[in-house]
Order: sequence, then structure tokens, then C-alpha cells
Amino acid sequence: MSKLIDIILHLDRYLNGWAADMGSWMYVLLIAVVFAETGLVVTPFLPGDSLLFAVGALAATDGSPIDVWLIGVALIAAAIAGDAVNYAIGRRLGPRVFTSQTSKLLNKQHLLRAQGFYARHGGKTIILARFIPIIRTFAPFVAGIGQMGYTRFATYNVAGAVAWVTSFLVLGYQFGGLPFVKKNFTYVIFAIIIVSVIPAVVEFVRARREPRMPSD
Repeated sequence: MSKLIDIILHLDRYLNGWAADMGSWMYVLLIAVVFAETGLVVTPFLPGDSLLFAVGALAATDGSPIDVWLIGVALIAAAIAGDAVNYAIGRRLGPRVFTSQTSKLLNKQHLLRAQGFYARHGGKTIILARFIPIIRTFAPFVAGIGQMGYTRFATYNVAGAVAWVTSFLVLGYQFGGLPFVKKNFTYVIFAIIIVSVIPAVVEFVRARREPRMPSD
């Protein structure tokens, strides 16, 4: 875990090293990370936002092996595929997870709350969740459990993936090369993580204040 934290906080150094060692295989690694974070409910800890920012910053450096347009398209495709797989898993297997009331992470109460959240906020939940760590990993899974129509889900999935990947890549590409950002890259990553987590904290507090739904 300490190694993972070090990688997240010093992504610029690690990415530069990996790019030098791996060459074009770097694309495969980045695609795998984005796909895993969005497509597998067991890997919500992967650094999506900060990784995209760091990749954009790396692409902006002279002599970089990363083409910002190519990696942008590749990562958008990975994010779309990840959510689609997560949705399919939730639609097929999800309801079985809620057969036991003993689950601490996923139980019937959580399912009912998620269904209520989707009822209040609609499909835009899929887009907004892209910008919230951990929530973006579980949102498509819960959408599948809640039986959201696939065409509707796919529309928001594509829109959310394009908005998420593009925004962080562009931010990194435009600002990652600034001397101040280079010098304080660790603090910038901290700031990205904190800002990204704030909506999740707000939603958690709001959910805690809501009255519990009666169980069957």
C-alpha cells in the first residue's frame, strides 16, 4: 500500500521512468489502469484523476513518447468499455449480492438508496460520477443492478467518459509543464485528490442524514 501511495503522489517521476523503459507499451499500461478503475468494483483505489493529469503533463514535454491525441482516444475507449463491463456485471450478478443483509459494503439498503438517487438525479448520475473517485467505480455497477436501460446508460457513459478524460488530459497538458506545477507536483496531486473527494464526502453526509428505509 505504501508503494501505491508513493506512485500516486509522484506520478510524474514514475510515468517518466515507465515511458523510458516501456516505450509504446506505456499505452497498454495506461489503458489497463483506466479500464480496471472503471470496470472492476474491486479496484476503486486506482488513481484515475491524477493519472490523467500526469499523462497530459507528460505528453506536453519535449520528446515525450506519448501522443496526447492518441492516448486521449485510447483512454476514452477504455473508460467507456470499463463502465460497460461494470454495468453488465451489475445487471447480471448484482441482485444476488443483496440477498444477504449481512453485507457491510453492499446490501439491500444501499441498493434502495442507489435506486432512489438515480430516480432523483437521472442519467446525469453516470456523468457526474466520473469525477468522483470510488463513486465512479460503483456507479455503473449500481446502474446495472437498478436495471437502467442500456441505450440510456450508454449515452451517458460515452458523454461522461469523453468529459472526464478530456478535461483532465487538457488540464495536465496545459498546466503540467509550468515551472510552479513541476516544482510542486506532489501538492498538485494532493489538491486534485482532495477536490475530487469533496463531492463524495458531501453525498455520504447527506445519505447519513436521510432516514433509513424500512427493510422487508
